[in-house]
Amino acid sequence: MFATDIVFLHPPSLFDFRERAVLFGPISDVIPSTPIFEMYPIGFVSLCHHLEKAGFSTRIINVANKMLMSPRYDPAREITRLKAKAFAVDLHWLPHVQGSLALGELIKSIHPDRPVIYGGYSATYFSDELIRYPFVDYVIKGDSTEFPLVMLMRAIVDGGDYRRVPNLTFKDATGRIHSNQISHVPTDIDDITIDYGLPINKVLRFLDFKGYVPFRSWPRYPMTAIFPYRGCQHDCVACGGSKSTGERVFQRVQLAVKSPQKVAAQLAQSARYFNAPSMLIGDILQNGQDYAFRLLDEINRLQLRNEFVIEFFAPPPADVIRRIQTSIPRYNVEMSPETHDESIRHAFGRPFDNRQLEDAIANFIETGCGRIDVFFMIGLPRQTCKSVLETVDYCEYLLATYGKRKNLHPFIAPLAPFLDPGSAVWERPDAYGYRLFAHTLADHRQLMESAVTWRDFLNYETKWMSRDEIVDSTYEAALRLNRHKQKYGLIQKHTADLLEDRMHTARTQLRRIKELTESGQRDSLAWHKLQDELRGALMSTLYHKEELNWPVGVSRFNLPGILMRLLKRA
Repeated sequence: MFATDIVFLHPPSLFDFRERAVLFGPISDVIPSTPIFEMYPIGFVSLCHHLEKAGFSTRIINVANKMLMSPRYDPAREITRLKAKAFAVDLHWLPHVQGSLALGELIKSIHPDRPVIYGGYSATYFSDELIRYPFVDYVIKGDSTEFPLVMLMRAIVDGGDYRRVPNLTFKDATGRIHSNQISHVPTDIDDITIDYGLPINKVLRFLDFKGYVPFRSWPRYPMTAIFPYRGCQHDCVACGGSKSTGERVFQRVQLAVKSPQKVAAQLAQSARYFNAPSMLIGDILQNGQDYAFRLLDEINRLQLRNEFVIEFFAPPPADVIRRIQTSIPRYNVEMSPETHDESIRHAFGRPFDNRQLEDAIANFIETGCGRIDVFFMIGLPRQTCKSVLETVDYCEYLLATYGKRKNLHPFIAPLAPFLDPGSAVWERPDAYGYRLFAHTLADHRQLMESAVTWRDFLNYETKWMSRDEIVDSTYEAALRLNRHKQKYGLIQKHTADLLEDRMHTARTQLRRIKELTESGQRDSLAWHKLQDELRGALMSTLYHKEELNWPVGVSRFNLPGILMRLLKRA
């Protein structure tokens, strides 16, 4: 194998998912990946770009995706063949805790003399606990670790002083733990680049397409994403990336902003390689309307004609929507009002009313928006089972009122599997009516290792809804919304029937698991037969994955652009 300075490895949510019998349920039904959460952080690409600029060779291996795509793939065998000076494992969102720790243990067992580096939101929050694991050598903290990681690699290769590396928690040669301050918190991120051409070249170099695929279905739907910001101006109480969490955990007191010219240039670069949608992640209005208009003007100046997806944290005013129409001919949007109940929405941290939401939907439709995705959640503060079903009624009202063009797509899903560490409800669960079942990395690892169903994954319940009620209301709400979508022509009858059958099957399996567990029959023939049914079942339950797809052309890859990149780097 090629010698590499640093290899980034992305773990599955459960490292032994191919052997385990688990009813994963709908924990990933409204994101592109499967319940294995095989989508690696886009930060991998940015980190590799900056390391390569500094003279280090890099590689990405999506271990989770390779395990999904081939039952014969052996992670230990591949890791044994790797020759690297350091290994990096992400622990960004908490659902990866079990797989991430297992992967780190495996790497260290095979390469005991090579450092293992962790990073990500959850790694930052739990850095003091994480560094105490014997297989963890370094934890890079914060939401912007490109330059600290370059400094760390220089220290590893040249024997530098680790105390000078910002954002670093580490063990010295004696095993003593040191924690450097999170002092690298940039507010200007123009120098932070996501170069989609880098993975293209690396696929050819390592002959490893599966290792670079961002998630399992990406070859059929090669969407890309650009972040205009780091940090957030909003304060949703269950979000681990909220404004208050950023200040408390990541020392981010000011939004980091990428200039409109740099954002548009990265969108243009993506369009050179892919004909699929590009998503602007993070409300473009967070830095004010003037910034949003300059960004839209820059996109218009470059005459970018890809499909674009724009995320809004609150309904935008009519003049913003009109400006989008004149700047981006093919645009789509997504919003997350979370609930129909305005009082619950305000308590959650989304301070807008239904009139504002509906005015925005009407304006989007009038200006020719390709698709409008609206997301609602289950498990919110003050939310009851009755309120969940009323949200579904509101979805039907939206479809009846605004759904004639069949471009309005509502979704409802559970806040699962975990509450985000560092969020307001995590820090003060009693104040928000939550009860947490796990608090540490070890707690959550144990939760995942002992789980048989997605109900067992949930690390919380509320005083208004128990774990069982969250599960029951999820299926009931999805069943009703599924029927509404068929009625208003968003899905065909055969799709609606398929999803309804899956939901009924899942509910039956949940009931059988509970009955066999409570009667002490976990070693029975019935239990083993049920396990055979569950093993390897990773399909979506509430929605068909195709329902999440924005418009895309027949030719998803821009082959001339990809070929030019390969020839340029040859």
